[in-house]
Amino acid sequence: MTPRSAPDRLLSVLAAFDHEHPALSLTDISRRAGLSLTTAHRLVGALTEWGALERDPGGVYHVGLRLWEIAALAPRGLALRQVALPHLEDLYEATHENVQLGVRDGPEVVYIEWLSGRSAVGVHIRVGARWPLHATGVGLALLAHDDPARQEEYCSGPLASFTPYTITDPARLRRELAEVRRTGVAVSSRQVTDDAVSVAAPIRGTGGAVVAAVSVVVPDADAQVPVLAPAVRIAARGISRALGWLPEGR
Repeated sequence: MTPRSAPDRLLSVLAAFDHEHPALSLTDISRRAGLSLTTAHRLVGALTEWGALERDPGGVYHVGLRLWEIAALAPRGLALRQVALPHLEDLYEATHENVQLGVRDGPEVVYIEWLSGRSAVGVHIRVGARWPLHATGVGLALLAHDDPARQEEYCSGPLASFTPYTITDPARLRRELAEVRRTGVAVSSRQVTDDAVSVAAPIRGTGGAVVAAVSVVVPDADAQVPVLAPAVRIAARGISRALGWLPEGR
C-alpha cells in the first residue's frame, strides 16, 4: 500500500468534517480521517494554530473562520452570491417560496445561496449542500448546457435514485436535457422529495457560458410552472447581465 503523503493526511483531517459531523473530538477526527491518534493530534494542532480549526472549551473541534476567509475568495462563491442576491430577493418577493443558487462541481450541484420563507415547502437543501446534477432543477439547467461529451459521460453513468420519480433512465435524461435547452427552463418534479417541484434557469457569465443556475422550489400541489418559469428566467437574466453577459445582438 502506497504511503499517504503529508498533504493527503492534512486534507483528510479537514474532510472529516461535513454537515452531518460539524463538531468532532480528536478521537473522531482520527477515526474518520483514517489516521493514528498521534498523527491526528499533530495535524489538528497545526491546523488549529493556523486557524483552519477551532477548539471549544469542551475540547471539541470545529471548522475555523480562516477557511471561510479563504473560501470567500472563490469566484463562484461569495462574489457570485453578492452579485446574485438582489435578484434572488426579487424572485423570493415574487413567489415567497424557496429560492436557490447553485454551481456545478464535477457530477454534483453545490448550493451557494438559499432564501426560504416560513411557509415555503421543506427541502433538503442548505448552503454547501450537494446533490447529483440529474436530480434537481438547478443541476439539470447546468448539465443541459455543458459540453456534449461531458453530458454524455454523465448520462451514461450511474444515476442515483431518491424517490420513485427520480430520473434513472439515460434516454429519458437526454430528452429532459434537450427540453431544457429548447425552453430555457429546467423542471425537476418530485425527484429529491415527492412533494416538491423545482423550476430553474441557467445563469451566463461574460463569455456566454453557463456558470450557475437559479431556481424556485414549490410544493408539488401548487406547482404552476407556466407562471413560475418567466419569473425564474427574469432572475437568471438579471444575474447574467450583472455578471457582464450581453445577449446576442445587444
